[in-house]
Amino acid sequence: MRHTRALWAACLLLAAPASAADPTTVFAAASLKNALDEAGKAFTAESGIPVRASYAASSALARQIEQGAPADLFASADLDWMDYLAARKLIRPETRVNLLANRLVVVAPKDARVGEAAFTPDWFARALGPGGRLATGEVSSVPIGKYAKAAFEKLGLWAQVQPRLAQADNVRAALALVSRGEAPLGVVYESDAKSDPGVKVVGVFPADSHPPVVYPFAVTAEAKGEGGARFLAYLRGKAARRFFEAQGFTMIGEGASQ
Repeated sequence: MRHTRALWAACLLLAAPASAADPTTVFAAASLKNALDEAGKAFTAESGIPVRASYAASSALARQIEQGAPADLFASADLDWMDYLAARKLIRPETRVNLLANRLVVVAPKDARVGEAAFTPDWFARALGPGGRLATGEVSSVPIGKYAKAAFEKLGLWAQVQPRLAQADNVRAALALVSRGEAPLGVVYESDAKSDPGVKVVGVFPADSHPPVVYPFAVTAEAKGEGGARFLAYLRGKAARRFFEAQGFTMIGEGASQ
């Protein structure tokens, strides 16, 4: 009986279809989650290649890749962390592309009684109140925090807001603090504000107050197979454009003309 069962199991194994395509692993900035999740589903339906995504601050993901974490594609929320990996020869430079742009905004809880941001000391003092904090990313490493610091410095507001900051590990964590009412204001990307009905945009930073918010993508040096390159090609094409634009991103470079 045992011999018969073993023979039957072996026959089933031989008759089983070939395994599905190996999944592609994407390390992407937290602000890309909604758009990339939708694009990944569409890509998988078309190609048969599953997409697994890990979302966090670009700084954290770049360091994980540096330490050997297996990723096929990296998508950063700023140029610095892609440059960081490029300097260490951890991406394939010929695949690098600046794919998306975003805007920096001030958000408040959706029911907050706060007027349009004036980007003056008086406005922030009133909007934050006596003990309120301003949520954003960690200003020395997380892209959203770095953009926010640059903008506040350019606008002459850094000395006022710096002691009031609630610095989060990534932009979605900062967004959650505002959405839950734990912070009266936050600085996030426009796409993040659009993803959360618990917040409202009360101001858009002047474009010249900070470096352009650019998202570079690249296949990693240790990518396995062709999945990463194929997914990146899909993301650069017309089919993926709707997913990014629906979340408030602007396609730039080649993607903008397709």
